[in-house]
Amino acid sequence: MIIYISKLEREMQKRFILAIISIVFCISGCVDLKKDDSAQHYERAILKLHRANTEQERFYALNDAAKESYISENYDEAQEYAEELQFLSEKYLEDWNYGNAIQDYHIVLGKIILKDGNVSCAKEHLLSAGMSPGSPQMNSFGPNMSLAKELLRHGETEVVLEYFNLCRNFWELHDGKLDKWIKTVKNGDLPDFGSNLIY
Repeated sequence: MIIYISKLEREMQKRFILAIISIVFCISGCVDLKKDDSAQHYERAILKLHRANTEQERFYALNDAAKESYISENYDEAQEYAEELQFLSEKYLEDWNYGNAIQDYHIVLGKIILKDGNVSCAKEHLLSAGMSPGSPQMNSFGPNMSLAKELLRHGETEVVLEYFNLCRNFWELHDGKLDKWIKTVKNGDLPDFGSNLIY
């Protein structure tokens, strides 16, 4: 019994040490899990786009292709896909994805323009994204807040507060999140948008 406990303890110690080493590697950047994750999301999005057999399937795939290209810092690709999504959205006004398309191409184009220093146009894109009629996804889980976050970092609180209020038109199930974010911004802080940075 004593020998069994001793072996068990040694095994637990080994596992503990390995876990600590893994954590240290992650923190030091030797293992960039988030980067690997982003690369996989980008690859899946582009593969889905390339496998689209119809214009409508491409319309559905362009949302993620544009967003993931931006996240992966493929900015020219992101702009190309966002502009194509903008063009195709005019053909699918009654489609369930129409509201997503309006939001996504404005958010991506706004972030690209903001990156290039054009704050004024980025603000216009944010408000245009907020004028989306919504979608099954947006009505339930809410809008994408990634451009709003970047504009807050540039001190553009008023336009972000206006965007929050526009989002009320379709996001009735926000469960107090919009009110919480509004209060946080008015207090001069940056909200924790959580998953709403990637929707």
